[in-house]
Amino acid sequence: MLTVLEVIKKTTGFFADKGIENPRLNAELLVGHALGLKRMQLYLKFEQPLTEMELEKIRPLVRRRSAREPVQYIVGETEFFGLKLKTDRRALIPRPETERLLEIIATRLAGSPPAQALDLGTGSGALALGLATAFPSAMVTAVDSSESALALARENAVALGLVEHVKFLCSDWFSILPAGGLFELIVANPPYLSTGEAAQAAPEVREFEPVAALTAGGQGVDELKKILADAPPFLAPGGLLALETGIGQHAELLRLAAAAGFSPVESLPDLAGRDRYVLVWAP
Repeated sequence: MLTVLEVIKKTTGFFADKGIENPRLNAELLVGHALGLKRMQLYLKFEQPLTEMELEKIRPLVRRRSAREPVQYIVGETEFFGLKLKTDRRALIPRPETERLLEIIATRLAGSPPAQALDLGTGSGALALGLATAFPSAMVTAVDSSESALALARENAVALGLVEHVKFLCSDWFSILPAGGLFELIVANPPYLSTGEAAQAAPEVREFEPVAALTAGGQGVDELKKILADAPPFLAPGGLLALETGIGQHAELLRLAAAAGFSPVESLPDLAGRDRYVLVWAP
């Protein structure tokens, strides 16, 4: 009979041969998920033999990962800002870059938390639910043009006990928001990959995540420009608009933000040192 460790090693080698990044981590996550064990619990059972029934639980997960389905979709959840979020193909998998944006916002606004916040293109609800956690007194409005993504976001809000702090609306950015409704904070992680970048993305991204959340075509900057142009009437005086962007887009976005009357305007890198975030303030 194969032990837990032997199965992990065999799965690691199989994933490595398939070109999967971090094969050992992927193997441990999937074996642990199949056995109902966290990684630390898994380490304590390395020498335990596995029954045929347990192996039958592991095999389909390994097949799915070898076909390059993201591990977060297979196990059905991911961690984000200390929150456990349900993940499936209705929305993008929350990224560390987006978590970093939330950390920046939480630090910048710690002394003046927003009463009203808006998350444009909420997807799984990661940013909206993170904002509700960081700013417990805030009312967060989360919009998305995808009803299925909104359903996933609502499920996450219910599971986290945050449903009273976040309201969900189906909207193409600002289109159905009432005129005169002002937010001290607006955040957005819109589709910003160029057509070429989307085509060259890893199979996990290209073949499994919703294309409309990754790219709107062209050079990837159109939705960001639209948000910058349409945001001023919805942003309270002194309010912050915080955007996650693609690489190589900042010069144009900062120029447009300044022309639209935002001041100050700021470009910030992600943890890898790449231009990633644009923060602009209403006068």
